[in-house]
Amino acid sequence: MAVFFPNYHAPDFTASRLRSAPEARFLPAPRDGVAPEGYHATTIFPEYFHVGGQWLLAEESRMDCVAVLAGERIEVKEFRNLKAGDRVAVGRTENGSQGIYVHPDGFSPAGAESKETFSFRQGRSRETAYSKDYDFIYELLRYEKDHGHILWVMGPACAFDADSRAAFAALVRGGYVHSLLAGNALATHDLEAGYLHTALGQDIYTQESLPNGHYHHIDTINAVRLAGSTAAFIESGAVKDGIIYECVKKGIPYVLVGSIRDDGPLPDVYDNVYQGQDAMREQVRKATTVICMASTLHTIATGNMTPSYRVVNGVVRPLYFYSVDISEFAVNKLRDRGSLAVRTLVTNVQDFVVNISRGVE
Repeated sequence: MAVFFPNYHAPDFTASRLRSAPEARFLPAPRDGVAPEGYHATTIFPEYFHVGGQWLLAEESRMDCVAVLAGERIEVKEFRNLKAGDRVAVGRTENGSQGIYVHPDGFSPAGAESKETFSFRQGRSRETAYSKDYDFIYELLRYEKDHGHILWVMGPACAFDADSRAAFAALVRGGYVHSLLAGNALATHDLEAGYLHTALGQDIYTQESLPNGHYHHIDTINAVRLAGSTAAFIESGAVKDGIIYECVKKGIPYVLVGSIRDDGPLPDVYDNVYQGQDAMREQVRKATTVICMASTLHTIATGNMTPSYRVVNGVVRPLYFYSVDISEFAVNKLRDRGSLAVRTLVTNVQDFVVNISRGVE
């Protein structure tokens, strides 16, 4: 594993309070989609369950779900996916006293001295210096390109600018994108840019609004729907560059989940929110690095599915999670929704994408 990954320090199960901990209790789900009374809700942190004298780690977790004992492993399920009779962990304490132990400090340096109790600029804001963050991301992406799974979450702003659109397309070609989550808008405006050289009717380079430009995005959706799919539209030659173009050409999976205000939408967009969530989680389960850019709702949705760790070949490693937005409110709201492991950058996402593309190469 790369040298910049912090070592994971598992709990000391020989400590008296854990050595003498009771077995975790599991009660059957009374019906499909319903947890038993007193269920244990999971967090973003590694969680262990005392079963048969062993402490079992829930290897694929997410917050606000339930832990189910399936044979000799712990599965984490959404409430809606519970089946009657599933053996669900119960207990509301997290210190081992009910056979459940939540371990939030596994990646903290062993024996590290505490920081000063008073110091300036400990938050992350528009005044923060991000040079070190960029250098780390460059190194991280170079490693993850061959050894991990890099998941990107994107809002349409990334396709509104010619340079950022080209920069992300270069990241796809370079192997730095393993999957993509977005909404109808990102794909629509990226395809519009390739089809008509505009995004929401504005030239993607000059930002000049063109006559009848407000038709362009729905003209694009209509043309894609006529073709039958985004892939068919691209194969027709109507679009020859861009973010979605490169994903299709390289076979990179992308998940587009719709919203109540979508135009069209594109034929590839999930119009059932739970089917879309399942498709998103399929990609999140693989992710070792997640980078979210200028899409508050999709970022929070992804954050709700993303734990702070991943188990790869039996080794517990950090799952790196970044949120990039020009709005401090947007990145702070993500943390307020429980994604405590996120690293935030308050900056223009178009500049961010260009910097990342240049930095990794």
